[in-house]
Parts: sequence; C-alpha cells; structure tokens
Amino acid sequence: MRLRCHAVVDTAFQQVQVWKNERQCEFRVAGAIHAWWHEKRFLTGLAWDNLAAAALLRRDGAPRSILMLGLAGGTATRVLRHLLPDCRLVAVDIDSEIVALAALNMQLDRLGIEVHIADAYEWVAKCRERFDVVIDDVYLAGSDDVYRPGKSDARHIASLRRLLKPGGLLLANLVNGPGHRAIQSRTRSAFREAFPLVRSVTTPDSRNETLVGGDSLTRGALGIWEDRFADAFDRRLWRRIQVRKFAPLPTR
Repeated sequence: MRLRCHAVVDTAFQQVQVWKNERQCEFRVAGAIHAWWHEKRFLTGLAWDNLAAAALLRRDGAPRSILMLGLAGGTATRVLRHLLPDCRLVAVDIDSEIVALAALNMQLDRLGIEVHIADAYEWVAKCRERFDVVIDDVYLAGSDDVYRPGKSDARHIASLRRLLKPGGLLLANLVNGPGHRAIQSRTRSAFREAFPLVRSVTTPDSRNETLVGGDSLTRGALGIWEDRFADAFDRRLWRRIQVRKFAPLPTR
C-alpha cells in the first residue's frame, strides 16, 4: 500500500512532510526520510539500523543507559527499546514540534524515553551524568540538504566522551557523499585521535555510516541479536549490517 502525504508541518526548525498509510509512516525533511515507523517491523536497511547495531558493540555487555542527541521521530530508539527493554533511554532534541508529531504518528510516547527539549550541545555542556552509550545524531535542515551544526573536531568529540562511563561507546551518524565528505573526514580523524578503537558500521543501501569509538569493543557477535526480530524481513536486514575496523593512528 502506497504512502500518501497527510500533512506538511512547518516547525520552528524545519518543514516536515508526514507520509503514511494504515501500517507505516515517514517524516520527510529536505528531500530525505527523517524518521520511519511501521506497526510490526523495526529495521529499514538505512542509517537507523547502523546506529542500533553500533550501540551493541560494547565489550562489557548490553548497555544499561543510552543518551541520544537528536531524537526526531525516534526510529533508532524504537529498535533499541525492542532489543533492550530494560535500558534507560535519554534523548535531547531542539524541535518540540517534531517530537510531538512522532508521538501522534509514530507512537514515540510508548517507548519510555526521557525526553529533553533543548539544544543538544548546550545540554551536553551542562550534563553531569554518564552513560554506557552516547549517540550523536544531530542534524538540521538546510535549503537543499541536512547538515551537522557541530564542528565534529577534537574538542567536540572530547565534550561528548566526557559523558561516557568506563567501557562506554561514542557513536556518530555521518552522511556520505557530495557535500558531506569534509565533515565525514574530520569526524573520522577526531575519533581516531580520541579512541584506541574505532569501527564503521554500515548497511549496503544506506548513504550513512555510524562511527563507533571506545576503549574496548566486542569483536562482533551482532548475530546473537538476530532472533530478537520476529519478522523475516528484519532478520534479513540485520544480517546485512557490516562492521569495519579503522587502523589505529601510528604512534609518535
């Protein structure tokens, strides 16, 4: 069943097109799918799968607390809540209207997330808590494409690393391709300088990669989570997730 545009909402930060049918919903922003929900399935083959899988690469076991910077419709957090029903999920988003749209159209309010409406990086500067996983998925809408408002340099990565518990992981969602290569390269370099271990998590159909940095990472074992998905389509997409190592920076 095809999706139909039900509404176009101009929030204070972006124009959101709400496309939906009886079983699923998409938010489209600046020509891209910004959030996705399905009544029975969880995975998309896109960036949110990378984020959810990357959060599970912690060597000390499944995370008990996750901070998501940039919530939008909560697509990745929905996957994480399904896989980690007892995990504490905290999220920060500057756009209260898109969060409200997600509660109305994507059942966001059923996930048990502690939501803070604020500028994510200003909130981080004041935060005194620590988490097992911190996810940086902050993007804003430009005239033709989305963009990262942060610098993603060494100082930025250090400010996020401060929020990690021992053994914790920092994740960053990066868009690939023209217009995004400079920020991708700078973020990769900052991660390699900040962490002894860095991984890139991708799916074949996505234009995104998730960078994962930490002091200790599991050697894989994403397969142990596959049976948590009842739908065969979800299981097939989970098997397509790829984890690639980054070579450590040479010692000086």
